[in-house]
Amino acid sequence: MAKQERAIRTRHSILMAAARVFEERGYQAATINEILAVAGVTKGALYFHFQSKEDLAEGVLAGQDQHLAVPSRACKVQELVDAVLLHAYRLQTDPMVRAGVRLTLDQRAQGLDRSGPFLRWRDVGIDLLERARAQGELLPHVTPAETAGVMVGSFAGIQAMSQALTDYQDLTQRVSELMCHLLPSITMPSVLTALDLTPERGEKVCNELLERQRLAEAASEEQDTSQEPAALG
Repeated sequence: MAKQERAIRTRHSILMAAARVFEERGYQAATINEILAVAGVTKGALYFHFQSKEDLAEGVLAGQDQHLAVPSRACKVQELVDAVLLHAYRLQTDPMVRAGVRLTLDQRAQGLDRSGPFLRWRDVGIDLLERARAQGELLPHVTPAETAGVMVGSFAGIQAMSQALTDYQDLTQRVSELMCHLLPSITMPSVLTALDLTPERGEKVCNELLERQRLAEAASEEQDTSQEPAALG
């Protein structure tokens, strides 16, 4: 078990180092030696987990959206808003997300399949919009697949603009404004008035998830303790 945990930690440290180098240098300029230096591991340790620079980049790309799920909401449009604003907040605070987004938008990353994050975000949007439509939250003309594509593309442009102008410092504000402009064209007015579209929403959702994780870990530890055999007298 200890060996397995050590391997997991090593893999994570390599991915974090790769994220840092990819974010600073871009895919083409980044080298394995730079990643090794930042990670502080041997070449053998790196190649045990990742076969190439492309494999490392794919790991970072997958890492940016490993937390796509947000808490389920009765209102599915709010759940979609929460997912978008949470991602914007993580772009401001999580190096893995920042590196993954840079790779996704790096047009010079030749040979790297950058389609995955776009497709996964589109699928999340379609799923939530379809459920919102089933609950009567959307205007009659809305086609979930089209709207999801517009939202993903719009977010990509907004985040690229924010990165260039303020290094993501104003991203949650810009994404909040995007939602305020886009949602009235697809959402029933009675639903729209009840939505929380504020820039602070992403941080609130992140804190909610962290609290849920903390409580789950505490409950797991308590269960493990209760299952330990009683000490012999």
